[in-house]
Amino acid sequence: MGRRVKAQRGKTLRCKGWKQEAILRMLENNLENAEIPEELIIYGGTGKAARNWKCYDAIVDSLKTLGHDETLMIQSGKPVAIFQTWTTAPRVLIANSNLVPHWSTWEHFRELEQLGLTMYGQMTAGSWCYIGTQGIIQGTYETFAACAQKHFKNNLKGKIVLTGGLGGMGGAQPLAVTMNHGVCLAVECDEKRIDRRIKAGFCNQKVKDIDEAVELATIAKDEETPLSVGVLGNCADILPKLVKDGFKPDVVTDQTSAHDELNGYVPTEYYGSSLKEAFTLRKQNPKKYIQQSMESMKQHCKALLDFQKKGSVVFDYGNNLRGQALKAGLKNAFEYPGFVPTYIRPMFCVGRGPFRWLALTGNPEDIMKTDKAVMKMFPEDKVLTNWIKLAEKHLPWEGLPARVCWLGYGERTQFALAINKMVRDSEIGPVAITRDHLDSGSVASPYRETEGMRDKSDAIADWPLLNALLNCAAGADSVHIHNGGGVGIGLSTHAGMVVVCDGTKETDERIKRVFTTDPGMGVARHADAGYKEAINLVKKTDIRIPMIKK
Repeated sequence: MGRRVKAQRGKTLRCKGWKQEAILRMLENNLENAEIPEELIIYGGTGKAARNWKCYDAIVDSLKTLGHDETLMIQSGKPVAIFQTWTTAPRVLIANSNLVPHWSTWEHFRELEQLGLTMYGQMTAGSWCYIGTQGIIQGTYETFAACAQKHFKNNLKGKIVLTGGLGGMGGAQPLAVTMNHGVCLAVECDEKRIDRRIKAGFCNQKVKDIDEAVELATIAKDEETPLSVGVLGNCADILPKLVKDGFKPDVVTDQTSAHDELNGYVPTEYYGSSLKEAFTLRKQNPKKYIQQSMESMKQHCKALLDFQKKGSVVFDYGNNLRGQALKAGLKNAFEYPGFVPTYIRPMFCVGRGPFRWLALTGNPEDIMKTDKAVMKMFPEDKVLTNWIKLAEKHLPWEGLPARVCWLGYGERTQFALAINKMVRDSEIGPVAITRDHLDSGSVASPYRETEGMRDKSDAIADWPLLNALLNCAAGADSVHIHNGGGVGIGLSTHAGMVVVCDGTKETDERIKRVFTTDPGMGVARHADAGYKEAINLVKKTDIRIPMIKK
């Protein structure tokens, strides 16, 4: 079974204060929600929380003794130093998977990983901000909602969404589709993952025969009944078959672990009981495994292009399937668009992005009270209020109770201050506020978040680095800089942060700074790229950009 970790509940502190205790509980919560906890793998192929168990134990011990004016340094999952800084400085600084650009490839990364010198941190895995499948679900919900509105002028009622991958990220897709009133066919090669999503309430049922699954989906479509089906199989086999059979889904996308051709994606014909054979090949002959994986991704991507030709709405969901297929020789791999420029960027332009918070004592009532607070604070935001109601109805608690919603510039500060006041007034226990690295100004990823930027600045990585530096200066309690999340090593640079609401007035000041500067950098980044929505917001707010006149 292996070693298992569960996040501490209650108000008893093991650390010197709630700042340190919160970060420790978030680390533990990552592992409580992990895909492969015994290997410290949280999600996304091999996205880990710590380099190994020895490093994990050292991190825990360090947090328990960390002073209020000390900062713990984490280098790719290993605690490497503790320095005296300031009480207003971050308690933890994390850098994961970063390599000098010339050497920033999977091949070189794996060599260094074998030597025990680094680990793959994904986004929220190595920064200890993962909250289970809910962490990504509103973004997934908003993406499918935007897709439905753009292409069908409504929701997904009577529409079939075909996708792949039911891991820590992809597992949000079935529920996000049904919450948009649609029908989801999600292909997954690991039966345990399908079972896990069904048990957690994110997927309705499991089917082992694709023809049966299509029949169920077609009936649900005709009856306009929401339904999600986890289909046991391999995308590289099933999608080409469906193309050949003449099946035409309304929407097609993918969230398999295509970003990693060795430790993520599973080649054609391997699924279910034969997965063991794939894992054996992965260890014994990685070169052959990679060859098979790349060829399979080429077939997989071609099937998406074929669906697009048939009239299906097709978009890339940020896992670099197109990039891998191009590398494998599919020259027109990028003929279908990415989800950010197609559906999400208008929100990024105004600093709207993921805002997530955890009830550190483990009391679900704390989240329910904050749900009421955010709906009362922004009643005019029907997308937000509708989302909170849906979340309360459909989303299970995973680990420490948590919630995620998307808030814009100014709104994040208002709500964070309200949460801290609720803590101060003893209405709720301490709360940690964080976000995904997928946000307005915290990532450079040409195949995902910054694909197709108006000024061609897709690959400029200065922005997430400035975002992290600014969050340090503004007083975040934990700040993180990563490489390779979502799309693979060498293909993205991104940053994260945490602010712990302990109810103090000093934390109010941190909140005012961090939740203004963090989304503010996103607005600045998009204004600099020439987006009118961002420029207009700059002119209407207190954001100061030297080369934009108000």
